[in-house]
Amino acid sequence: MRARGDRETHRAATPLELFFDLCFVVAVAQAAAALHHALAENHIGTGVFGFLTVFFAIWWAWLQFTWFASAYDTDDVPYRVATFVQIGGALVLASGVGRAFDGDFTIIVIGCVLMRLALVGQWLRAARSDPPRRPAALRYALGIAVLQGCWVARLALPENLLVPSLLVLVLGELAVPVWAERVRGTGWHRRHIAERYGLFTIIVLGEVVLATTNAVREALESGHAVGSLVSLAVAALVIVFSMWWLYFDQPAHERLTSLRIAMTWGYGHLLIFASAAAVGAGIEVAIDYDTHATHLGGVAAGMATTVPVAVFLLAVWLMHIGPRNECRPIAVGFPAAAALVLAASFTGAPIHVTAGVLVALVATVVIATHGEPEPGSPERGRNLPERAA
Repeated sequence: MRARGDRETHRAATPLELFFDLCFVVAVAQAAAALHHALAENHIGTGVFGFLTVFFAIWWAWLQFTWFASAYDTDDVPYRVATFVQIGGALVLASGVGRAFDGDFTIIVIGCVLMRLALVGQWLRAARSDPPRRPAALRYALGIAVLQGCWVARLALPENLLVPSLLVLVLGELAVPVWAERVRGTGWHRRHIAERYGLFTIIVLGEVVLATTNAVREALESGHAVGSLVSLAVAALVIVFSMWWLYFDQPAHERLTSLRIAMTWGYGHLLIFASAAAVGAGIEVAIDYDTHATHLGGVAAGMATTVPVAVFLLAVWLMHIGPRNECRPIAVGFPAAAALVLAASFTGAPIHVTAGVLVALVATVVIATHGEPEPGSPERGRNLPERAA
């Protein structure tokens, strides 16, 4: 297993990586659907907690595979078999989402352990084949293996220790890459990483479109008014289109100039992915409210969409734009739009107002950049070194 070069040209996602992402669609859809049902029943606290917990497991498993693949994707038989095992674990994880929202994480843990032990085997193989980076690979293998044992042991803890132990283990998971990369770090390809994150963003936004379509279809089949539902569906699509535009307007790879920045950027995407997935659940709640199929009041139903949209805007602002961006209309526009979106919760049409705010933000970005990506053109990005020293 040879390390991939971090300066390869035309490094793109492989068919196996795309297949891996496709299988994660199931887990993301299950998490969003469970959040929708919890919110619709006015179980806001338990629903949000369950969603964040489950989505962390989904995101973390995807992230670990993605960064390993960027460093060591050899696409040989052992690598493919190990990836198939990880895909199997992802499907097991997806099957346990419903139970996890009820407080039973057994199936989720089984799926995660299956995925992560396959990854341990990959890291051990990398350690054997890549002597210069062996210390980092062994640290990854050790840290992942120990934590999987801790996750299994957590299932036996009393109920009053479940939340504290969850927080400790999450911090432990986040710390393993930081600890492993303190020695000679593994390689990674910044264009490849940026593309992989972009593809997962598309998957999550696609789930929003699917959730909206299914909710509108079910409402129409129940005999509800067509006009208001169509209007709501159009506003939802405008929100999704605007989210896509705002995320992909900036060339993300230009920001990945060091490992520290890349890790912060990569970890920060938890907010982007989770908030985007939650928007789909929020749109469904809005449709439920219009069709009198939820126990939520108008403000709470609106916040099911406006809060995740605002989080998405702030996360994209922090990860892709930056408060010190030289283009002030953009630097100020994102947090201002997030505030206006939250304020839309208290209007009579939160989804439509949110769509209007996002269109205005997209227009601001287009006018401020004259339709060209900032801080530079794609040509400028191609002339930058693939990885900063």
